[in-house]
Amino acid sequence: MEIFYQPHIDPEIESLIERIHPPRVCIENDSCRNCSVVKVDSANKNGILLDMVQVLTDLDLNISRSYISSDGGWFMDVFHVTDQAGKKLTDQNLMLHIQKALCAPRSKREGNAEVCKEPKSQQNVPKENTALEITGMDRPGLLSEISAVLVDLGCHVTSAMAWTHNDRAACIIYVEDAIKPGPINDPTRLARVEEQLETVVEAHRGKGERKSVRLTTFAAGRTHPERRLHQLMYADRDYESCRACHGDSSGEHKKGCDGTHVSVTKCEDKGYWVVQVRSRDRPKLLFDTVCVLTDMQYVVFHAAISSKKSIADQEYFIRHKGSNSTLDNKGEREKLILCLISAIERRVSHGSRVDIRTENRMGLLSNITRVLRENGLSISRVEFGTDGEKAVGTFFVTNSSGEEVNPSIAELVRQVCGGTVIIDHKSPHRVAPSSIQVEKESKIETEPRFSLGSMLWSQLERLSSNFGPIKS
Repeated sequence: MEIFYQPHIDPEIESLIERIHPPRVCIENDSCRNCSVVKVDSANKNGILLDMVQVLTDLDLNISRSYISSDGGWFMDVFHVTDQAGKKLTDQNLMLHIQKALCAPRSKREGNAEVCKEPKSQQNVPKENTALEITGMDRPGLLSEISAVLVDLGCHVTSAMAWTHNDRAACIIYVEDAIKPGPINDPTRLARVEEQLETVVEAHRGKGERKSVRLTTFAAGRTHPERRLHQLMYADRDYESCRACHGDSSGEHKKGCDGTHVSVTKCEDKGYWVVQVRSRDRPKLLFDTVCVLTDMQYVVFHAAISSKKSIADQEYFIRHKGSNSTLDNKGEREKLILCLISAIERRVSHGSRVDIRTENRMGLLSNITRVLRENGLSISRVEFGTDGEKAVGTFFVTNSSGEEVNPSIAELVRQVCGGTVIIDHKSPHRVAPSSIQVEKESKIETEPRFSLGSMLWSQLERLSSNFGPIKS
């Protein structure tokens, strides 16, 4: 399955449009009691919605509500955001940083960490580094085997991210030469690394099993790592294993089901396809959804996102870039539904969260994952990186029954890595604090919901009139 990419656009033309019509960003705390409101007014261009959402999520802001309109040549968006504590934004430096990041040309947003903060797991990674992209069947101890091979080959892991979903695994690992910091450039050595990793990944492989190991050098402007993980898992077709109510194209919310529900219907009057998504709310939910729509070549013309209690509703008015008739095919509609469900569920973390912070050193990731493997634990998600001279990592682990782990594992990990080790047994579906009161729910509401589309048109007209110039 190939990954769809944006068509090439001459950077000079795109930058000219940005110079003629630079984005305007307004952040204010008066119109909403519990949230800060971020308004973006800009010339429309390919991928702008994902760019904006990426900036906000990389700054660890929670988006509880949003109204989007990009029909024609202009883009208008309103985000209701809070910080991680569920509070309004009051730090003037942070607000100025957001304005600069949202107004920065795309090239700067992609390549300049001073303009747009990178994910925590990717901070302080050299701008040029050897990267490994690995996909294949998930199994206990896979990451431990991979990291052990890298140590044996003299590769120092500077950063790593891994997701698992539907018995598939995808990871991106940044490595450098253990002796001389920097990318590994020797073709013979790179070929050996790739060969050894291929052997590890294809172990226990069944007939026809999909797997992939790819080495590359990421320079400034590389694809956002979390978006790249979405692309890798999409290419690995993890969505094909979605079953039961998750693949119900009718979008009906079955009684007693708290899963993710997606429906795709046609809006005959406007020529749009309407995608409605209901799921449990969580951080980065909007980013994950927009990533898939963008990479599957769907353009979002209008959208409304809202969260109530612990449930998020998203409604998108889309068209396909190539042909709007693509979704006339029932198979394509079902594929879009399953891909959206997979994108939402990939980041749901099962088991216990293990946070570590210790001195960075050669073989650290290998030692940690070895201890987890030797104690019969499986890793469902990983973020591992550096913060100055420190190594910082988050591991979501389960035992053989898929349950939470014994707290004593913290001491075992501490013995091999030192530093601080904390185990968090909070629910993997926990919703981050937001401006909307969160109530404990065991099931998704089943009563009929209102259409966000009916609210969208009136809101956009009112909100667009509130855009004004930024005071310098």
